Amino acid sequence: MPSRSDPEFLSLLPESALNEAREWPFEQARAVIARLGRDPARCERLAAGEEAVIFETGYGPSGLPHIGTFGEVVRTTMVRNAFRALSNDRWPTRLIAFSDDMDGLRKVPGNLPNQELLAGHLGKPLTAIPDPFGTHESFAHHNNARLRAFLDGFGFEYAFRSSTEIYRAGGFDATLLRMLARFDEIMAVMLPTLGPERRASYSPFLPISPKTGRVLQVPTLERFPDRGTIVFADEDGERIETPVTGGRIKVQWKPDWALRWATFGVDYEMSGKDLIDSVKVSGRICRILGAAPPEGFNYELFLDDKGEKISKSKGNGISVEDWLRHASPESLSLYMMQKPKTAKRLYFDVIPRAVDEYFQHLASFPAQTLAQRLDNPVWHIHAGTPPGEVLPISFALLLNLVSAANAATKAELWGFIARYSPGLTPENSPVLDRHVGYALQYYENFVRPAKNFRPPDARERAALAGLAAGLRVLDPEEKDSETIQNLVYAIGKDHGFEPLRIWFQALYETLLGQSQGPRFGTFVAIFGIGRTLALIESTLAT
Repeated sequence: MPSRSDPEFLSLLPESALNEAREWPFEQARAVIARLGRDPARCERLAAGEEAVIFETGYGPSGLPHIGTFGEVVRTTMVRNAFRALSNDRWPTRLIAFSDDMDGLRKVPGNLPNQELLAGHLGKPLTAIPDPFGTHESFAHHNNARLRAFLDGFGFEYAFRSSTEIYRAGGFDATLLRMLARFDEIMAVMLPTLGPERRASYSPFLPISPKTGRVLQVPTLERFPDRGTIVFADEDGERIETPVTGGRIKVQWKPDWALRWATFGVDYEMSGKDLIDSVKVSGRICRILGAAPPEGFNYELFLDDKGEKISKSKGNGISVEDWLRHASPESLSLYMMQKPKTAKRLYFDVIPRAVDEYFQHLASFPAQTLAQRLDNPVWHIHAGTPPGEVLPISFALLLNLVSAANAATKAELWGFIARYSPGLTPENSPVLDRHVGYALQYYENFVRPAKNFRPPDARERAALAGLAAGLRVLDPEEKDSETIQNLVYAIGKDHGFEPLRIWFQALYETLLGQSQGPRFGTFVAIFGIGRTLALIESTLAT
């Protein structure tokens, strides 16, 4: 997904159309513009190119990157693109992808190899823990590389920032010293949010033990703001004075969030619904540090097939890599864009509909008014310049062709497609060819294992026999899907199916072994009347 709109396209967007745009990325972008409008001096610095409008996403590399991480980046990028359109691209923008890789490992994720190796390094910064995969210098470096690989694969424009690198290079030092000077104010915000036991040991500063290398959850015993140090008790009880600068401490995550916002001057960052209270607390600390917290909103969480929250440590749900083995990147971006404030199941059965909905939006784009285009998801997916090629055969239909024909290769599936539409070839329709491959992969992994044919009941048998009789009357080479669809409708009505969707469900369950399917007339036109008759006769013989 491109991360910036085409400059020529942006110049053609009239203010009236932009004012009518109501998709949520535009609403979020308007909040950022209003924020900047309250700071004229900042706007002057932006116009002079001295600063940039900062969008940020955060990632905790204690587990492998998951699809929720991707969702946050793609959604933030959509807001960034909408902001550029609304502001006519007059201000520079930057997207920071921040990895909290100096955090201490609290538990070993269950979906990783070499569990004992990781368990021996609990409490250490993620960048100080060996890579259980044996490919990178640390666990965090491995997971950071995975994150950057799939962000790069989608063409995102972003600046990667490592927590460890910034702490050690002194990038946070000035804000850390300010945090030390305002220690009591920050504690006054944090302590009411904690239980009695946690209050007794809490400090926003987590020193890194010079003896064990672990990130310590210990109280701050003394503070010396004038020399920028704190005193803490190490694991063996020795009192140690350490600077809060230079990577010798790590800040607790809520103050750490505020630390980033204040240091980078973040203007926009979204987060999950489960972090609403944390956003409020971090915002208060950000103000104590002398900065305004960013704009943003709280999105609903993705759920797995059991309705449980997707978790890095559990490895449940679906990964980016899993999705991309079975469908296009654009379909994933569409799924991420739709209704971000509604909880959605994120499992394999959502893929086919996402694919077909993407191409429906793409097909409608050319005939839409400019205002309608701005609210079309493909504008946001492609940063204003969606491609022209559409999918001439729905993904759902491809899946059912694979199922009915028991096809195992692209060549077999293209045989049916060429019969129905001789002008289509893999060479002149590469998008269709890719989706033929996706359909074969999806069917093999998710459809075939779940197929469940049921025998038709008495009424369904009579209707199937009637449909077979009607198909025999048609020309065996009939390819007009409307003619076939009208026949199917008529048979369903004649046999008393009301509503007609019950009839179509019966067709799918008895002939294809599933409860849903494509437009049946189009399926027959492509699959062939002869093969469909054989399918019906085989079913009636059971």
